[in-house]
Amino acid sequence: MNRSSHRLAPSILLISLTLLLASACASNSKKAPADDLRTLPGHFAEELVTQPISAVEAFIGPTEFYISYKSEDGLVHSGGNWSNKIDLTAVGQGSENEYAGPYILPLEYQQRARWADVPEAPIVPRILGSKYWNRFIDTVFESVLPKAATKAAMTGIVMHFGEDDYFLYYNDINNFEARLITEKPENYVVAETIDFSEFNRRAQPLMDEFLKQEGIEERRLVFSTGDAGAYSLPFVYVDRDIPLGIFVRYSPAPREGPAASRGSQVAQSAGHLAQSHLGGLFSRPVSSVFRLLFVAKDAAVETVRPSWLVTLESQPIPELNDGPGMDLDDWELQLDQLTGHSATRGTIDYLVDGEEFFVRFIDAISTALKSVDIRTYIFDNDDFAEKIGRLLRRRADEGVDIRVLLDGLGTIVATGADDASLPEHYEGPESVRRFLENDSSIAVRQSRNPWLVAGDHVKTTIIDGQVAFAGGMNIGREYRFVWHDLMMELRGPIVDELNNEFNKAWAHAGMLGDAGYVLQRLKPNPRNAEDLGHPVRALHTRPGVAEIFNAQRAAIRNARKYIYIQNAYLTDDAMLYELAKARRRGVDVRVILPLVGNHGPINKSNALAANAMLEHGIRVFVYPGMSHVKAAVFDGWACLGSANWDKLSFRTNKELNIATSHPQYVEKLFERVFDPDFEKSVELTEPFPERWSDHLVEAVADYLL
Repeated sequence: MNRSSHRLAPSILLISLTLLLASACASNSKKAPADDLRTLPGHFAEELVTQPISAVEAFIGPTEFYISYKSEDGLVHSGGNWSNKIDLTAVGQGSENEYAGPYILPLEYQQRARWADVPEAPIVPRILGSKYWNRFIDTVFESVLPKAATKAAMTGIVMHFGEDDYFLYYNDINNFEARLITEKPENYVVAETIDFSEFNRRAQPLMDEFLKQEGIEERRLVFSTGDAGAYSLPFVYVDRDIPLGIFVRYSPAPREGPAASRGSQVAQSAGHLAQSHLGGLFSRPVSSVFRLLFVAKDAAVETVRPSWLVTLESQPIPELNDGPGMDLDDWELQLDQLTGHSATRGTIDYLVDGEEFFVRFIDAISTALKSVDIRTYIFDNDDFAEKIGRLLRRRADEGVDIRVLLDGLGTIVATGADDASLPEHYEGPESVRRFLENDSSIAVRQSRNPWLVAGDHVKTTIIDGQVAFAGGMNIGREYRFVWHDLMMELRGPIVDELNNEFNKAWAHAGMLGDAGYVLQRLKPNPRNAEDLGHPVRALHTRPGVAEIFNAQRAAIRNARKYIYIQNAYLTDDAMLYELAKARRRGVDVRVILPLVGNHGPINKSNALAANAMLEHGIRVFVYPGMSHVKAAVFDGWACLGSANWDKLSFRTNKELNIATSHPQYVEKLFERVFDPDFEKSVELTEPFPERWSDHLVEAVADYLL
């Protein structure tokens, strides 16, 4: 960890204290294994601390820290190991204004007996009560979060600290509070987000003045913060000479129930596939048989379909066109005929990457009044997804109607995958469905996967029938912390259309299956959303329905000026052929691919696709890291959502894209996504190395992916 130099120790103390404030009710770190704990009966092992606890004495040894505190149950002695979590060699290595914190350590035990192993000559910090803490935070946060404004508007701010997001606000009696964002009060909304480094820049100048006014000269301090509750941080240790700030967390008991394992994942997969085929033939006979026939037909077509790219090799690659793009008014009329339905209306706000999206997502769920309907391909069982699950359980307990529709196979397989970024000792729930349903009023259904096809790859969430989120993100830590991705926040009549799609999919996943789907189609479509926005349209892929493929292929053929695409999976040869033809017409074709995808066969297929595009004059850009963005713009018509550029998304899976030619939405997509991503990416100038086995893998991928 990087730290500032010793001469910046006072400002580091400020950073440490303000970080504790912002972290005040949460952490995603996991408690130490139960067999390592020495807990008091009942209260500390199983229940939450609901009243503030105050430090009485503290010691810091070479490897352990010790804190005794007064609680509502009397005097408690606690502590834990710090040496295996903090690298002191990294302290002081940062730039002058850099602080990468925080260090957050759990209280690993609580006991009545005084410690028997306190080391000789430990560090003995000065204990400061919560009155100091309260005076300090009032000084700091009044400049960032004015009491009067936040109380009047019931708003607060979100601050990002590494892998945790915290909601900071003043409560009804003007006391400052900070909670994990998933614990945000339902009557407060997020007004602003702020990064910790920016907050630190604002807060640093206040530190020395605060210490001077309070007459605090000691170099080592322990503050009692008055924080209480699940994952609260009631203490902070500050060493102003190193400099160092350590935040001490109180954790509730670990989640009960079986943990995920390879065996449980295999068993769930086998059970789900059996239900998809045996049970599906009874409740979904029409759709199951149709899917089988459709898959067989599609495989036959793939077998005999030739690759036409070679026919273009003799044609010269022309200069780029200087003229105008396609007529968008005429193009929208063509889309009406192609899809059989006209555009509706709505507003689009782009939410780029997990930090931006999940703040809005959590804010919307925590302020929902009536209903939350989530449709996702993957609801993972990692630590971040578990937090979302706990938020949903809490809102369901508060009376909000919560429905979660999962793709059965997608979620089961994802929960069995290893994630190197998971916190140490974390064990996910064995079954996401049981975790959401047990002791909860959440309704959960799983889409079936007959013949191992037709996965429900749609990702939408609808709040109170008024706001919808759609795009490429599932619920899991890679979407929040690791991958580059894109979602949309939608309002207006388009939300009613997505709501109708959810209701049909929900009915089809229920006990009545095909009959439930038909009955839902006969019901009047909901009309809840406000009538606002500009023309937008939903495009779909289902077995037998290829709107997303047909619309984008037609857009390629109509494009005159440019085609920009960003997608992680380009394995559809028919679309590569269309792109190559467009470039031979003088269209500026550019494609952004991730440097490293999340599927080995796709990586090889993407490399071959990149080589083919280079050969035909298409500019290929390699995005650093994993980009899961699925977006394209054709002469001012944008199409983005859940669909990849592969056979599954174009012909087999259930997919949802949003399309629009409204200039405001297209320009914003360039501003938020394409312009910065082209700048971040490296243009490919030489083809990737190819081996004969890569072509074999690609041939298999053409059938399966």
